[in-house]
Amino acid sequence: MFPLFWIAPAGSLLALLFACYLSWTTRRFDEGTEVMRQIAQAIREGARAYLKRQYRIVVIIFAVIFVLLLILSYNRLLPTFVPFTFLTGGFFSALSGFIGMTQATNSSARTANAARTSLNSALRVAFGAGGVMGFVVVGLSLLDLSVWFFVLNWYYGGLPVNERLLAVTQTLICYGVGASFQALFARVGGGIFTKAADVGADLVGKVEANIPEDDPRNPATIADNVGDNVGDVAGMGADLYESYVGSIVATMALAFSAGLGMTGVLLPLLLAVIGVLSSIIGTFLVYTKEDATQVALLAALRRGVWGAGIFVAVISGLIIYYLLPDNFGIFWAILAGLGAGVFIGYTAEFFTSDHYKPTRGIAQAAKTGPATVILEGLSVGMISVVPSVLAVVAAVLAAYYLSGGGSHPELGLFGVAISAVAMLSTLGITLATDAYGPVADNAGGNAEMAKLPAEVRKRTDALDSLGNTTAATGKGFAIGSAALTALALIAAYRDQILQFGYKLDLSLMNPAVMIGLFLGAMMPFAFCSQTIRAVSRTAGKVVIEVRRQFKSIKGLMEGKAKPDYARVVTICTASAQKEMIIPSFMAIIAPILVGVLLGPSAVVGLLAGALVSGFAVALKMANAGGAWDNAKKYIEKGALGGKGSAEHKAAVVGDTVGDPFKDTAGPSLNILIKLMSTSSITLAGFVLRMTLFK
Repeated sequence: MFPLFWIAPAGSLLALLFACYLSWTTRRFDEGTEVMRQIAQAIREGARAYLKRQYRIVVIIFAVIFVLLLILSYNRLLPTFVPFTFLTGGFFSALSGFIGMTQATNSSARTANAARTSLNSALRVAFGAGGVMGFVVVGLSLLDLSVWFFVLNWYYGGLPVNERLLAVTQTLICYGVGASFQALFARVGGGIFTKAADVGADLVGKVEANIPEDDPRNPATIADNVGDNVGDVAGMGADLYESYVGSIVATMALAFSAGLGMTGVLLPLLLAVIGVLSSIIGTFLVYTKEDATQVALLAALRRGVWGAGIFVAVISGLIIYYLLPDNFGIFWAILAGLGAGVFIGYTAEFFTSDHYKPTRGIAQAAKTGPATVILEGLSVGMISVVPSVLAVVAAVLAAYYLSGGGSHPELGLFGVAISAVAMLSTLGITLATDAYGPVADNAGGNAEMAKLPAEVRKRTDALDSLGNTTAATGKGFAIGSAALTALALIAAYRDQILQFGYKLDLSLMNPAVMIGLFLGAMMPFAFCSQTIRAVSRTAGKVVIEVRRQFKSIKGLMEGKAKPDYARVVTICTASAQKEMIIPSFMAIIAPILVGVLLGPSAVVGLLAGALVSGFAVALKMANAGGAWDNAKKYIEKGALGGKGSAEHKAAVVGDTVGDPFKDTAGPSLNILIKLMSTSSITLAGFVLRMTLFK
């Protein structure tokens, strides 16, 4: 076995051990009073019940698809091991989300209790919980990829090196479809649950009943807190697991096409391990002083992320110089990816943090009512797309040409792919800054329901507001990397089709390509329509139930009776499971239909159209939603009349519109565009056999 390979499983073990260390350090903190423990337990039970029901459905669907893939493999339309990589990809994606959610639900009460002592203690607990999510995702990804690389390299060991690499990379490029499929179920289902509960709780609780957020009298409060965990932690963990492995396997496949041999194929795994080490170092740079402003809190998290990025840049330069001295331009592609990731993160921060003008402008618009809040938020979301798109364009140009694409196009495409791996290399810490947000949000809910002193809620609100910004930053980061990864996957799809001996006509004068572009551009809008409508329908059921309980349970509004929290959790769970099916299957069905009816050239157009359209729409939704949310929190801090004012109620309406934007439809789009690509690659042989365009 190639000696460099063993660095990857070692990096996997290191990441998982560090996740265990972070889990141990957070568990050392106490959960607080008996009431705080009871609230945390109710949230844990609701989150586990939701995932248990979701996994039952997903297991049945995966079993059916596994059988279909076996049939295709038996007929030599797929590499032999693809059905099994499909299963392990889905399993580890789900496991990542489950472990992250378990840690989050075990940490929210501890964060609230730590906030009774100091802001820095609460930050460390919440960030440590997020770090468990980040390092579990990285560790399990590298573990699964390492095992499969070992198995495939052994199985095809009798072949010449080039033939062996082709067989290994062709199988691994299909590996991501299982992870992507599970991630889409988790993101869509969890997103529907969390935002339906959140919207329902806000519309009746804040606007109609005029009671505070997370008030224990609100029947949707527990469901809202459960939703933060199943959507923003379990869903996000599965999502970024898929992003991480997708970028790595696409780069490994393109390394073979670029003629970089075994060293080039292993380079993305080595870069990921460098990212693990860098992220571990970065976590120790995250700390803050008591009574820190949001700017100081952001600086603390930024210090960790930027420190990790600098370490990756330095070490990767040495690795490229040593392993691929004749292709040192690859190092500049890595820097392009790191730089684009930092810039996209800063852009998301600028457009969503209440420290800056865009979010404060939305708050000011609340003076004239909900309509202007919505208009201003949409405007902010749309303009926020511009700098991020320009950053990705610059990264693609730099990565392609600086890595040698001008004279060697395949090497340029590898450069674009490795820039995506570089952008995600520090996922351990960037995901920690994202996943800590739901923990802080739940901590605020726990503090409110347990009636802790106002100083505690002030500290948890500071962390929660920061979490909204870091969540938007994380989403922008994931969306940007998805764009680069999807571009690499499209190139891998082209290579896959050429392997079957089919000649592609990708000219814009080819009507099939143009039709594919139009259909691809349409896909994100059709997908978002389905997911946002699902949130609306489910939220409507929640609103009706909450109103019913306020009217029928005597003494509820006076705090003398307890609401039926479980009923709202059940409504959200059942509806989310039903509503997630159609949007999730769109990503697989569309490429098959287009390929069969219009041919593989049209599929390339479909993937390209979905990539460009989906990237822009996802950015707009993520940033608009984050800005609406923080505009509401900016008013709640005391600006423009504070809580309960007319401006606050107008901002709440904007926030409820933004909720499904930023936490359901928007983040699911980056999975959509990659699942379309990976499923196209996986089913390329079947489509060529069945297409009407021979």
